Amino acid sequence: MQLIIKQIFNNNTAVVDLEDDQQAIVKGKGIAFHKSKGETLDSVKIEKIFYLDTVDSQKNLYFLLKDIPIDVVTTTYEIVAYARKNFNYHALDYIYITLSDHIHGAYKRYINGEYKPSHIPDMSDKYIEEYLISSEGLKIINQNLNIDLPMSEIRNLALHFINAQTTSDSSNSLDITAKVDFTKLIKRVLLQNNIFRTKSNSSYYDRFMIHLQYLEQRLNNISADTNFDQKIELEMERDYPGSTSIAKQVSAEIKSARGVELNNKELLYFIIHIQRITQEDGLNGAQ
Repeated sequence: MQLIIKQIFNNNTAVVDLEDDQQAIVKGKGIAFHKSKGETLDSVKIEKIFYLDTVDSQKNLYFLLKDIPIDVVTTTYEIVAYARKNFNYHALDYIYITLSDHIHGAYKRYINGEYKPSHIPDMSDKYIEEYLISSEGLKIINQNLNIDLPMSEIRNLALHFINAQTTSDSSNSLDITAKVDFTKLIKRVLLQNNIFRTKSNSSYYDRFMIHLQYLEQRLNNISADTNFDQKIELEMERDYPGSTSIAKQVSAEIKSARGVELNNKELLYFIIHIQRITQEDGLNGAQ
């Protein structure tokens, strides 16, 4: 197979065109050294390859590279590739966005001495595959980025896979740059609670908006509550009453506008997103 260079990121990483209009990210020591766009790569030097199987995955790559270093992006693709290869795990394409953003944020906080262990409840009893994937994911992150995040970080990583898990009717794609009216409903609730996008919270705020866009796709496939989900939601309500109150307001707005009752798992995601947004801005109202 002939590998034609589409874009070079550094001496060790490039995007190549494959057959049938497919693309892939390739990594290898010196693989792109003294190379230019349009030239061929030596496949013998390839150490890792991550296939961009869909148009959305190709768009997501260039969207990510606007703000996130290539090493973080390729680390994300490596984790997702591991999930697919070893667990046949299928997740919505937006996991590349949310997971890359999260890893980048965790990396910066670690380097700046500001990293704090996760307070997300342990859900490994119910989400065994997601936690196994995230356990390996943590090893990949620490090795690739030369850091030492603690074991509690597995809970954060697992949440991204749980959140992005596909259902039987969730194959529709979404342009991440599109403006969706659905989010306007939620922004109104946030503004009523003095929560808005700022420089300090922009990463978490944007991640929440992306979550809402994909939630709109899944509204007709919301699963029923389980005792486990109810237990976790009660724990979060006890620890974060302010964020829980705002999350319930968001849920009520969705029910009023779309006639869909969200389950406790979706409410849990809302609480976590809102808590992170408000913590970044130092707001006390959501504590």
